[in-house]
Amino acid sequence: MKLTELKYREISIIEEAGACLLCHEAACTKACPAGILADKVIRSLRFENFSGAAALLPETVPCAACETRACVDACVKARMNRPIAVDSLMLLAAEGKKPGKADVDLSITFCGVPCENPFFLSSSVVASNFEMVAKAFDMGWAGAVFKTVGTFVPNEVSPRFDALRKESLPFVGFKNIEQISEYTLEENLKYLKQLKDAYPTKVLVASIMGQNEDEWTELARLMTEAGVDIIECNFSCPHMAANGLGSDVGQNPDMVTAFTKATRRGTHLPILAKMTPNIGNMEIPAIAAMKAGADGIAAINTIKSVMNVNLDTFSSGPDVKGKTSVGGYSGKAVKPIALRFIQAMKDCAEIADAPISGMGGIETWRDAAEFLALGCENVQVTTAVMQYGYRIIDDLIDGMTSYLTDSGKKSVTEIVGKALPQIIAADDLERSSICYPKFLRERCVGCGRCTISCYDGGHQAIKWDSQEGKPELIAAKCVGCHLCVKVCPAAAIVEGTRVAKKSRI
Repeated sequence: MKLTELKYREISIIEEAGACLLCHEAACTKACPAGILADKVIRSLRFENFSGAAALLPETVPCAACETRACVDACVKARMNRPIAVDSLMLLAAEGKKPGKADVDLSITFCGVPCENPFFLSSSVVASNFEMVAKAFDMGWAGAVFKTVGTFVPNEVSPRFDALRKESLPFVGFKNIEQISEYTLEENLKYLKQLKDAYPTKVLVASIMGQNEDEWTELARLMTEAGVDIIECNFSCPHMAANGLGSDVGQNPDMVTAFTKATRRGTHLPILAKMTPNIGNMEIPAIAAMKAGADGIAAINTIKSVMNVNLDTFSSGPDVKGKTSVGGYSGKAVKPIALRFIQAMKDCAEIADAPISGMGGIETWRDAAEFLALGCENVQVTTAVMQYGYRIIDDLIDGMTSYLTDSGKKSVTEIVGKALPQIIAADDLERSSICYPKFLRERCVGCGRCTISCYDGGHQAIKWDSQEGKPELIAAKCVGCHLCVKVCPAAAIVEGTRVAKKSRI
């Protein structure tokens, strides 16, 4: 199958762009005789900003007539196995719809603080000193939650990161055992003051963690004097080394209450309570925080985890001289968990109106839009920046702008909370009908994945026509679970007709 075959255009784009290394100072762009920004086009495709990719290309893309294929020859991935089909990706990208005239407003007010867009760095290594945050602000990030500041400097371990892979995906999930800022309190206060002086219109959030009520109050006072806009209370770090810190606080409503009140005594600024997902009902500590004087909620922090046991040494990662500890799990894999907690808080009458800063698995503009649609008023990003760099802000902004424009919306605020009415109790779901899958035989490549999955993991409702090499649905056995839709690699099975269930009596 040619990469440019229109029938499988989107699948081909996702597969090929996903294999790109997203190089620094990309050789493909340097080699292009026509000056096409091939690396930026591929990056836009990778982050689902298809109209943005098309907009980066000239009206007439010269790749089809190019005889050199210099971009392909220059691709450094060839040193590993094969080069990216850069020229074909340019042609595919050019087939996409170019964005219409953008007339949308990405600005949003959060806890009374105006933000130029909803995209913030979250409290972590990606926002840990002046130079880093300044670079992010210059590139278009609206705000940053500075790495958690305390009265002590932790003695960190090495290494402190590990990643979970699945098949060809090297970064499905991410684990860290890193603690709060490695800089002294004085150094962090200097960075915060420098950032507000240099970027007065950007939103600077100070994340703090005290060891007792007096420390929470004093830290809040110092952050306020430094000129920050919002204070975030870190009640949720999953791997701090002492009792009374991190997620130990977030699991205890009494401690959340005491430390939120202590923080309020030290500041007039908006306070966010950062919640731990290492709990059954996040609403309980969230309610406690709001009653104690918080202005909003930040959720979710990382999830306690153990991963990647080495079956030769039986150590786990990150491997610190053969040992490790429980750490925080983040990355794309935690997004459904984050969305569930956020929906639960928005469904709770006592805190339904609380502003929420959402995080957990956000990589693309689409991820961010999903958090906003479930009621968040801004979003925070860390793991994607660690993997891809601050540059992803280009496609976050561009992709969100294109989506809103194409949807006929004028402001990002129009999608906030729009998905909440669609999530209802399981008992209230419609259960009197079946939506059968529809087989698009002209798209079927004959792999048989649907047949295997349905028989071994479903209801034995698909039979294999060996003569034609295609599947056939056995409607009498089909329950409409749509496992076949999800496993089909060619998008050849889609939702079909919904019909009333037949009585089995």
